[in-house]
Parts: sequence; C-alpha cells; structure tokens
Amino acid sequence: MSRIAVGLAVTVLTLTGGFVSIASGDHPPRPGTDNSSLSENETARLWSKTPDTCLTDTEYEDQYNESRTPTHALGNCTDITFNEPPQSASAWTTHDFASLEPGGQYTSVYPQQAELTDSKYIKEAHATVFAAQPSTRVHLDNETTALYLAPEGELRGLVDYRIKFPENDTAEDNTDKTIEWSVNQREVSTVRVRQDGEILTEQDGEQTPVVPYHLAGSGPSTFTFEAKIRVKLRKEITTQVGNKTKIEYEYPRDRVTVSEEFNGSVYNLTALVYHAAYPDGDGGIAVYQAQPWHGYVLDEDGTATVRGVWWYYTARDTDWDYLVRSTDSGEKVVHSDSLPVYTQAFPSEIGPEAEPVRDGPEIREVWGFRSESPAPALHENVEIGVVDAPYIRSYGLAVQHDGIDRESLRVDGIVRGENATIVEPDGGAEREINRSDLSVEIIDENQTEATVRIDLQDAETGELIGLEEPFDEQPRVDPIGQDQREGYITIGDKRVETNSFGFTTVTIRQPGSYTVEYHPGSWRTHDPAYVGDQSDISWHPLSTAGGWFTFLVDVLWILIPFVVALYAGLKLGSFLHIPEGQ
Repeated sequence: MSRIAVGLAVTVLTLTGGFVSIASGDHPPRPGTDNSSLSENETARLWSKTPDTCLTDTEYEDQYNESRTPTHALGNCTDITFNEPPQSASAWTTHDFASLEPGGQYTSVYPQQAELTDSKYIKEAHATVFAAQPSTRVHLDNETTALYLAPEGELRGLVDYRIKFPENDTAEDNTDKTIEWSVNQREVSTVRVRQDGEILTEQDGEQTPVVPYHLAGSGPSTFTFEAKIRVKLRKEITTQVGNKTKIEYEYPRDRVTVSEEFNGSVYNLTALVYHAAYPDGDGGIAVYQAQPWHGYVLDEDGTATVRGVWWYYTARDTDWDYLVRSTDSGEKVVHSDSLPVYTQAFPSEIGPEAEPVRDGPEIREVWGFRSESPAPALHENVEIGVVDAPYIRSYGLAVQHDGIDRESLRVDGIVRGENATIVEPDGGAEREINRSDLSVEIIDENQTEATVRIDLQDAETGELIGLEEPFDEQPRVDPIGQDQREGYITIGDKRVETNSFGFTTVTIRQPGSYTVEYHPGSWRTHDPAYVGDQSDISWHPLSTAGGWFTFLVDVLWILIPFVVALYAGLKLGSFLHIPEGQ
C-alpha cells in the first residue's frame, strides 16, 4: 500500500509524464450561488475556515455585480456561531456529495490524503470517507479533537481506481503478433462499514456509496470504510502466419480490497438523574453524563433551560479542498466541486448559563474536569468566542428551580437530534433536603478576646449536625457504613466544623460584627441533606466591665502627660505674671 501526496506550493508543477494545475474560481462557493436547499443566510455561516475579506457592500457589489444579505455581509467579516447543533452542515454535505464524480476507467480521482493501493492491473485504488453524519467534532482541549457520531447515521465515501494495461508482448518465432487490451468488466462489488472489526453494514458496491449504519455500544471505536474492486480484462491476440490469421482471447482478472480507518466515539448519551425537594417548595435535580452534553430542558413548554459550555460553528473538511486526477499521462490537481461540512463544538466564553435569567433555574453545583483551552489548536482562520483560559468540562450539574417537571425533563446532546436516555440510580433517585438551624452565642469574653459557641442542628427534628470527622487520626476505627457529612461553617476568615455533638467553639480577637454561615455539602451525596443557614454576632471589649475599666485606665494614662503639661503651663504663667500698674 502506498500513500501519494502532491505538493501545492506552486500553480504549475512539472511531473513525470504530465503536469499539475489548480483551477481558479470561488472556493468554497459564494453564498447564494449554489443550488442547494439552503438559503443565502444559511450558506453564509458554513465556511468558518475561509479568510474573512470583510468587503463593504459597495465593494462587494462592484466585484460581484450583486447585492448580499446582512447575514452574508457579517459572514464575510467574521465567523457566525450557533447556540445549538445546526442542521445546515448535514444538509450541505448531502447536497454537495451529489456532485462528487469518480474518474473513468483510466482515471483515478482521489483527495490528497487518500491511501492508495496498486495491484497488477488496478492502480491508485482507494476507499476514502467523505463524511459520516450526523456527527460533531468537539474541540476538547489544545491537543484533543474528538468526533462524536450519532448511533444511527450514514457514511458517504468515494471509491475509485484506474486500469493500466500491461506492455504488449514482443513477437516470437518470426510470427506477426499484435495484442489489443480492453476492459471487459469492472465494478465495485461490495462496500462495508465496520466497527472495531465487526461488519455493521454490507451492501452492493458503487463508487460514491451512501451506507447507512447502526453503531453499537457507546464511547470510542475504530471505524472502517471498505470496498472490493474487481476487474476483468480482454486480451485479444492476433497472430499472422503466412496467409493465415489466428485470433485468440484471454480474460485476465484482478481484484483488490481497499479501506480507510478513522477513530470516533459512538454518541449514545445516557443521563443519571437525582431529584430533590427544597424546604421552600423548589425542586432540585442533579444530572450526570459521561459524554459532552448540550443542555437541559426542565419544563413542558421549554422556557426553563440550562445549557452547558458548548457552542458551535460549521467548517468544511479541508482534506477535500483539492482532488488529484491521475492517468497514465500524469496527475492534475483541481479544486474539489464537493466539500463536506462538519458541525464543530467548542467551549464558549459565555460558559454554562440558565434561562430565563430572572426567576429562572439556578445552577447550584458543577462537577467536571479542568481542561486547557483548545484555542491554540483551532484553524488559523477560525474566529469564534472560544475560552482563552482553562475551563471546566462538566460531567454533572445540580440545579434548583420552582418549575421542574420531571416528566418533561430532557437532556439534549451535542450531536444534532440526539437526546439522552434518562436513568435513575440503583439506590434511588430521591433526596430529602431539610432546613438547618445555626445558632451563635458568646460564652466567654474579656478585654482581649471572646469565645463564641456555634450550634448546628436540623431545624425540623432537632437532630444534631456534626461535620467533623472524628476518626481522621485513626482511620482504622472508622465505623463501617458511616459516611462523613461534608460541609463547613465560616466565621470571619475562619473555617470550622462542628463536632459529633453538633457544636464548636471559636475564639475571636478583633472587635466587630461577624456573619456566621453554614455551607452544606451537596444534597446529591447526603440523605438527609440540608440548606444553609446563617447568623450574625457582634463583639467589642467595651461590652464587659473589665473592658470599660481597662479603657478608662488606658485613657487616664494617655491624659497624664497632657494634664502635667497643662499644670506646668499654668504655674509658669502665674510666675511670669506682672500685675498692672507696676
């Protein structure tokens, strides 16, 4: 197997037996000039990898002798993103694939990245994936871009080759012999799609097949597009011996199997959902999913939503920008008339958000992985609002809202048309959330410090809430089946935990007002769980008798120098006083 790559650094390049030339023209096609079902506004948003010329309306009309829509004008200056996976990428790819044409029997057409195979009579044969959709390329970080494929989809591909006749045999035994070659039969007999080596789909072959598939499982897999090519030639041998002519026929055959592998992940989204009821009547949900997700719909009419970090743009697969047309005479590189377009997902600067903003859902917790920004790995011509710093790639969110409809809950995926299968955990999906009662009092104080006691208990049952792990020093005596309750209490800049009796003490030395607040652990991991509570307390040394005494003594010591100075001044003034009339 060999791989052929043709350089494009120059417009005309001399090769053995031929030349390479690159055609000119609008590439990709100018919005509104194609014959697709997409509108001018839709096609104006497809080409994020093209340079932004940013012509004014006057310049555009002078150059193309036509006007353009405002969206088209915006698309000439920047890349326009989508807030959900668009349908336009798949629609364009389906349309443009129809114009992809293989070469004739003596011409092989292939993109430059194609893996080429030669056999006896079959040359430059290949099977190359044009597109597999619905799917989304997700830019996870600066090193990883993953292709997520819907379980039900279609693979489009190009299978091509050319036939090369062998050199004619030389005459033997003083006989006049002529040989003529022709193609008797040729076909792509079978095309297949495999997943991890297992055949998913097999159908009669053609050179531009559309192969439906149903992917198995979930997660990373290796996929293979495979085609079998068969050729039957006719060799006509004419022999002239004296006045006699003898004609014989031979039918040599050749066959080859060609394929291309690509990696992707089966996007079979599953969401694990926990429910809770807050004391004020609000509902709570916590949703976990292992694969990237788009957003949640929380009510029947779709007004209460939470969306994740992913936004979208569309861009062509630049591997299909050029095609090589290879014959016995040489190779010619031309612009491809067919450009596959993929939906691309990226972490947005906007980040996770809930709608409506006022009186809408509230994001309580986010669980995820810290990932580097994918910005350095994006195509040089792509200008989008991607995060430029590390971000949290979330696999779970906890949300509070008063209008959650459990029956209408929907988790939307990052692949168009894909929603998650909702499942509940084996241990039950319900969590109890109670009110907590935080009380604070000063139990001892003097002129330099005060000791504050903080008590925490269940506001409804009075059960003490202990936050401290009593066996931190001796983990081997940790009671079996007893889970530590997470959470903490803040007072000023201190962070404390109550003991197993539900209280703790704190010493404060700075006068002032203090807010004491209980920060409970996630309700998802506690049963019962609690909402936070807070209380305020003030302390000053003057609030004690000892404090007042110390204060008066300190004032007296401060005043002594002034009193002495005043007394001395008065005495000196009396000594220097000269009575009147003297």
